[in-house]
Amino acid sequence: MLDLGRTFLQSVERSPNTLALVDGDVRLTYVQWHETILKVAGGLRELGLARGDRLLVVLQNRWEMATLHWACQFAGIVMTPLNWRAKPDELDYCVTDAGAKAVVFEPVSADAVYASEAAQKLPRIALDDARGTTSFDALLSGHAANITTEATADDLSLILYTSGTTGKAKGVPRRHRHERAAALAHVAQNLYRYGERTLGVMPLYHTMGVRSLLAMALVDGLFVCARRWNAPQALESISTFELTCLYLVPTLYHDLLATPGFANASTGSVTKLGFAGAPMSDGLLKRLSAAFKPELFVNHYGSSEVYTFSIDQDATRKPGSAGRAGINTRLRVVKLDAASPTDFAAMHEEGQIIADLLGDEAFEGYWNRPDANAKSLRDGWYFTGDTGFFDQDGDLFVSGRVDDMIISGGENISPVDIESVLSLHPAVDEVAVAGVKDERWGQRVVAFIKRRDYVDANALDAWCRESDLVNFKRPRDYVFVDEIPKSPVGKILRRKLSAGEYDIDTTNNPTETTKE
Repeated sequence: MLDLGRTFLQSVERSPNTLALVDGDVRLTYVQWHETILKVAGGLRELGLARGDRLLVVLQNRWEMATLHWACQFAGIVMTPLNWRAKPDELDYCVTDAGAKAVVFEPVSADAVYASEAAQKLPRIALDDARGTTSFDALLSGHAANITTEATADDLSLILYTSGTTGKAKGVPRRHRHERAAALAHVAQNLYRYGERTLGVMPLYHTMGVRSLLAMALVDGLFVCARRWNAPQALESISTFELTCLYLVPTLYHDLLATPGFANASTGSVTKLGFAGAPMSDGLLKRLSAAFKPELFVNHYGSSEVYTFSIDQDATRKPGSAGRAGINTRLRVVKLDAASPTDFAAMHEEGQIIADLLGDEAFEGYWNRPDANAKSLRDGWYFTGDTGFFDQDGDLFVSGRVDDMIISGGENISPVDIESVLSLHPAVDEVAVAGVKDERWGQRVVAFIKRRDYVDANALDAWCRESDLVNFKRPRDYVFVDEIPKSPVGKILRRKLSAGEYDIDTTNNPTETTKE
């Protein structure tokens, strides 16, 4: 199998003068970008980094970040990207855990780097007016690497650190062959053609951002950098560069539709929509279908560990369905308390979703974390921690996280089922459901609502009663909030809702209890 450096060379050789990368005034064709990548690879080598070394990168989605990713692939260096919002203690942990040999940062992440004792012991490559031991411009001024590539398909390509919502973040090391297989699958499952153009807004420290970056290179496509999410600027980029495909989390799609002027924006070039990272509500699915009328609307369910679990190429066909296993994957649903991958759950029985570790996209285990391996890797299968079930057609439905399951009065209740119903109410802008401690029930089902128009608990309770939602799943409380708390990549943080960490919508009664 080709390594990723040679993979990039395919596009340089096929389409040297095709526009490959845009970031503001920076516009590079494939041959120009390749020259820049080799200069950066040479600069990293002159700094002392060698094949197999880890480079910690704390940048937004700027052209330098994308260039560093590819430079590492050519030089055989292991790209190790972190959230640019990382705190000093997080940097300390990841620098030490990864055994990083250098750090790259910019003004937005500078304070954390300055305050990190571990980072201060390393060469620090600074961008713009940040203070480091050297600069990114210095990397560019050195001798270009005179190589095809120093990596092989079996070398490590990158280490992604999971969000670490509970305990320390886990490093997920991935080889060139894992990354290339995942990129090829992404191209195939999203039906990308040569010359696709996408918005590079999903963070390049996250699986979705990396997927977009690599997939565009495979099809000689265009990657338009978006350093931070800005819905009006995203609309402008769609129009200016005639973007053809979007791959976003549901939150960003929600923001896009809510942008003033969306109805008059030029979005007709977009023919393919894809989403991942979190379930999409039935209401948002319908609104996006009406707004874009896409040829293809893909629900992609995956993780950092195994990029593609399942794919549904017609997301509106069966709302809530995550489709079937991807082309590189085998999936099962086992009982919630299963110790073995052969303890199957029955059809429609909610259980834990697991994936075959022999899949071409699957990782081989966590970085320096035998405890995490013992918990998640069993008999050749990856236990995802996600709950779901197969229906009678063989389609997978993802209902949440094992840790998010609400146990109320002895019943297991999935938040996603309730959210799907409430999202269809015309006055509901966003909804999240979580369990809150209750002396009688153990946990009480509470719906947290961000309103589009005024609505009260009685109206929402009536809406649930008139739906096919079974009675014991019906929310007992409704809390109206200013915003639903989410992670940087749009995942609902239910633990914050359960703990009371949210801002009340004070325009009306904040909490209303329904009649039992």
